Amino acid sequence: MGGGGRLFCALALLLLIVVAVYAGDDGQTSTPSGPPKTEVRPLEENFHGTKVVDKYRWLEDGNSPETRKWVAEEMSYTRALLDPLPGRDAIHKRLTELLSIGNIGVPQIGGKYHFYTRRQGLQNQPVLYVREGVDGKDRVLVDPNQLAADGTVALDWFEPAMHGKYLAYGTSASGSEMSTLHIVETKTGNLLPDSIERTRAASIAWSLDNSGFYYTRYPKKGDVPEGQERYNRHVFYHELGTDPEKDELIFGEGRDPEDWPSVSLDNDGRMLLITVSQGWTKTELFLMDLKKGTPPTRITTGKNFLYSGTVYNGRVYIVTNEDAPRFRMFVTEAADYERDDWKEIVPQTGGILKDAALWGGKIFAQYEQNASSQLKVFDLEGKNVRDLALPAIGTVFGSGGKWDHDEIFYGFESFTAAPSIYRYDLKSMSTSLWAKLDAPGIDPAAYAVEQEWYRSKDGTRVPMFLVHKQGLKKDGSNPTLLTGYGGFDVSLTPSFDSENYLWLEHGGVYAVANLRGGAEFGEDWHLAGMLDKKQNVFDDMIAAAEYLISEKYTDKDHLAIEGGSNGGLLMGAMVTQRPELFRAVVCRVPLLDMLHYQNFQIARLWVPEYGSAEDPEQFKWLYAYSPYHRVKAGVEYPAVLFMTADSDSRVDPMHAEKMTALMQALAKNSRARPILLRIESKAGHGAGTPVSKQIEEGTDVFSFLFWQLGVKEN
Repeated sequence: MGGGGRLFCALALLLLIVVAVYAGDDGQTSTPSGPPKTEVRPLEENFHGTKVVDKYRWLEDGNSPETRKWVAEEMSYTRALLDPLPGRDAIHKRLTELLSIGNIGVPQIGGKYHFYTRRQGLQNQPVLYVREGVDGKDRVLVDPNQLAADGTVALDWFEPAMHGKYLAYGTSASGSEMSTLHIVETKTGNLLPDSIERTRAASIAWSLDNSGFYYTRYPKKGDVPEGQERYNRHVFYHELGTDPEKDELIFGEGRDPEDWPSVSLDNDGRMLLITVSQGWTKTELFLMDLKKGTPPTRITTGKNFLYSGTVYNGRVYIVTNEDAPRFRMFVTEAADYERDDWKEIVPQTGGILKDAALWGGKIFAQYEQNASSQLKVFDLEGKNVRDLALPAIGTVFGSGGKWDHDEIFYGFESFTAAPSIYRYDLKSMSTSLWAKLDAPGIDPAAYAVEQEWYRSKDGTRVPMFLVHKQGLKKDGSNPTLLTGYGGFDVSLTPSFDSENYLWLEHGGVYAVANLRGGAEFGEDWHLAGMLDKKQNVFDDMIAAAEYLISEKYTDKDHLAIEGGSNGGLLMGAMVTQRPELFRAVVCRVPLLDMLHYQNFQIARLWVPEYGSAEDPEQFKWLYAYSPYHRVKAGVEYPAVLFMTADSDSRVDPMHAEKMTALMQALAKNSRARPILLRIESKAGHGAGTPVSKQIEEGTDVFSFLFWQLGVKEN
């Protein structure tokens, strides 16, 4: 898309035109009878002998005047239908109250300092605070709200130095996520002159003497072939006070440009561990002895498994799914890491070992059982020391600690419990509440949370969380919002989303299906929903909807679905495969053209998950379900709200735009069941979206859902 300013001007100009066209003599506006007409420019391609025609390829050029004009027309049509809907003011008011609950992050330790983020009230962005000691006073260290009047500059990530003297952090504008790295001195709050561009999702490992750090960075335009600047993530070393463009290249030269390296240092500052992700099914570990000056040496086997590691006191602790789909832990000497020398210390169990960190001389392990979190503490030989009790069935959403500290922090939340931060004392083996979010106006006891199981098309048992008011009557008419994801080894576990209470307060049922393709039951569950098995994900979602209807929670006229990104692809598949099953669909930042997705933004990184139409065999299964290529003429589809953003650097807006044009042209939908497009300016894939924009977006979403499902404002 073009710049936010240009888009705004185009929208404003077109809105004046639309108002003039639709206004009567009395100055009152009327609703347009149908969507704008989109010019058809057929383009034929041959995929391995199959001819495919794309009528709207021209919309892929987001910077062209024609596309910008089309976007403005679509936005005016969307506004003409959504703005007059009843109850919008009440929805906006309640969403403002709910989003004022804010959020909180888990403290990260650096020496005597604790660093954490918190957003309060209607602040657009979370603020980074520092607290000296456990009970000291909080002090603002980085406030991104001061960096842009409209709140569109976000704090992407941060990493304190080992002893807390400095902190590196990244900021980006308009949801782009392409961070600029900055350094702040903790004691004074002063910024150092060091600034490094192109540090998206940077991985940072500080030297123990605070003189510099290892980090990941992307190339600038001109250093690599056009388009490759989104890839080629390499590891560099930066010494404070020097020119970043002269930083020493440590790792990445000559490797696959789609490799994704991350870095960590051992507690002695001698061993640099480089973890290289290659898609979502394979990682490799490289170890570099900084004292000896040896080059990075691979310590894993080169097999298609996932590995993560920590180096501590000369030993490498490795968590892997190698021949163990639910993961286990090994240990080996840093100087002798042949595979035959690995020793298993934490075997595979019934739960999924999601993460393990070495803090305070102990192994802090996070497990997942039936899509809910568990915490365990082991000694360094793998002996279980303690199971930590959690407040309820829910999710541990982060943790923090250090090798030389006897405290561990972790965050907990659930569908009905706002995020809280707990501190575990390794000496006394006691847990205390460190901080929590207050949620005024929400009574958790008023809502029930259930986990039910259903059968998918092939007989696979799939779990689903259901949240609703206590005493719900299963009469087949409850407004129900079903969501899912099903991909990239991601688990959908119980989480606190304050916006959802607007839905629950109006008698709605909120359902979360744990589809194949996720991580809820280990790597086997993930593999069963990727590549040529992607249809399993769609079958699981269809079966979830059918279960909700058969169990009388709702019916097809009161069932809506929502999903974003890979979940947006899921929404597209639901719309095209079972259009009669849903009344309304909210499709956020979606992938929809699966024959071309890999050519836009960073999507080539996802080929290991989806495949590519460039391969003859992979083309067959992609073409079979690609939503953009499965739209049929004369079909009545659910009402659909496609949502995207002009600065999305992950999923290109062209997916939502082309799908909107195609469905508006072919669908047998009335004005009461519209196909709408909503494009947010100065926003991206979701991360860093200011609260002010979240409120406006939520008002549109819930107004749309209330309208389509017949939900009345209280």
